Amino acid sequence: MAAARYEEAFVAYRHAGDLPAAARAARTVGWFRGWVFGEWAVHRGWIVRARRLLEQADDEHGRGWVVLDDALGGSDLELQRSQYLEAIAVARRTGDDDLECDATASLGMMLVFSGRIDQGMAYLDEALAAICGGDVSELPVVEGCLCGLITACERTRDVSRAEEWLRAADQVIRRNNLLAVAGHCRAHYAGILVAAGRWDDAEDELLAALDLLPEGIAIWQSARCRLADLRLRQGRLEEAEQLLTGLDHHDDAVVPLSVLHLARLRPDLAVELLDRALDAGTHEHHGQVPMLALSVDAHLARGDVDSAHRSSERLVEIAADQPSTYVRAVAAVARAKLCTATGDGDARAGWHQALTMFIEARLPAEAASARVELARVISIDRPSAAIAELEAAHRTFEELGARRSADQAAALLRELGGPNKTGPKRRSELTRREDEVLELLALGLSNPEIGTRLFISTKTAEHHVGRILSKLGLRNRTEAAAYATRHP
Repeated sequence: MAAARYEEAFVAYRHAGDLPAAARAARTVGWFRGWVFGEWAVHRGWIVRARRLLEQADDEHGRGWVVLDDALGGSDLELQRSQYLEAIAVARRTGDDDLECDATASLGMMLVFSGRIDQGMAYLDEALAAICGGDVSELPVVEGCLCGLITACERTRDVSRAEEWLRAADQVIRRNNLLAVAGHCRAHYAGILVAAGRWDDAEDELLAALDLLPEGIAIWQSARCRLADLRLRQGRLEEAEQLLTGLDHHDDAVVPLSVLHLARLRPDLAVELLDRALDAGTHEHHGQVPMLALSVDAHLARGDVDSAHRSSERLVEIAADQPSTYVRAVAAVARAKLCTATGDGDARAGWHQALTMFIEARLPAEAASARVELARVISIDRPSAAIAELEAAHRTFEELGARRSADQAAALLRELGGPNKTGPKRRSELTRREDEVLELLALGLSNPEIGTRLFISTKTAEHHVGRILSKLGLRNRTEAAAYATRHP
């Protein structure tokens, strides 16, 4: 086990009196304990141990890492910025590429999450270039910088940047087995995959992360929230509700729970949840964007146009302050919805703007949803154009496995006299194993019972059930059982 080897190295370096080397080993052990195994108390103990050794070493190189540690634990943004820059300066004087990369990426993360997107991403790009160029050797630095970039891209929906760097860093990722090791990074990577429309890959990553992470820790809960978000996008509301049970206190549950409330026609519950999260003031601007967008929907569902307008105006303010195509697209959606609700303004222009920007941001599900809403607006004056938009949206939803959204697009197509788009897909699309699982679903077996019968884990059984529902265009286990009875 790698962590045990680093612990042995730590002891050996300590006995040899090489304090900086012992500190590096301690940082690596701490990384394994926290980011890989979720043992955060143990992680903090090793990081404190590393700091004490660096303080004892009493040299400039060690001081640079101590300054970085101070910055990471700080709360004053300007002070943190100066500390990160000081650590970078020390790293350059001492030739410590690992320290320079770590401090550069950490500064980038801080700037992104404080709303300075362009500046922050530039520092993250610089750190990733150093990693891809082979300048960085320490595993915690490599993984931390890569995971930092993925986290920043997930939060800002910067799919293009994430995909470019993941391609560029492919050899580094494979050599260090990074995405297969750290459950924390896998969960954030899955968020990128969901946004990019690679839902099967996202599901694989999330299930793997849930297997890797100790049950109940914060990032395990985050992974469940992300899987619930994916299930909602797939139209599998019952499964999403189960995943979110007991997580209503978690920040990452606010958006999927609100989506679930709206889907269940409970806008009052969505408003209460969203207002509480927004009033807490703990979310930076990008974190507020999806909540404000849902706030517009929830208030409009309640008939409260004034409150919806206030949420929309806040989105417009953030869009003006943040150089983000995604944020500007979400703000355009909010404006278009208000135009439709009030009859004032040009809703068609708003949906055109949103659609163009969602396509530019490479967010296929959002673009397809914009096409549906555009079709509603233009259906009276331009029915043939509306049908074309709906057909494009329906194709995207089908490709993604967004069954509920595909059904809604198909229903609107039928209203407009477009070609019929209905029905579950053929059973022949299932693999042999999926056929076996479907037969057991028809018998009413639960996931644990299916796992026992087929000698697979409960999580693997759950994974197969999810794929069956997606492939056959079904919403839940009851529909799957009925389908198996009708199509033996």
